[in-house]
Amino acid sequence: MESKFYEEDKLLIFKITDEIDDNSVQKIRRRADNEIERFMPKRVVFDFDCVTFMDSAGIGMIIGRYKFANMIGANLEVSNLSQSVKKIFEMSGILRLIPIAQDLQIS
Repeated sequence: MESKFYEEDKLLIFKITDEIDDNSVQKIRRRADNEIERFMPKRVVFDFDCVTFMDSAGIGMIIGRYKFANMIGANLEVSNLSQSVKKIFEMSGILRLIPIAQDLQIS
């Protein structure tokens, strides 16, 4: 997973580069929590552009980061969902809580 913080916008982007399953979730969770705590962003975006597989462990990870971001006053969003990941999010109801980022124009 890669992360980038944009100071001017108080935007923290996590680009997930692995499959999201039981094996990878702990590493993603720790890194995301550390970066959120370090930068105290107003907006956190998880970019799923490179994710080809996600199971229920990924749902729990995203919900946990959503709660953590809310505790510090940040909004959490997701972006670049593949059809399979979007379907998992829709079935779980996550998209009723967490919006899909529409205006992400950062390089």
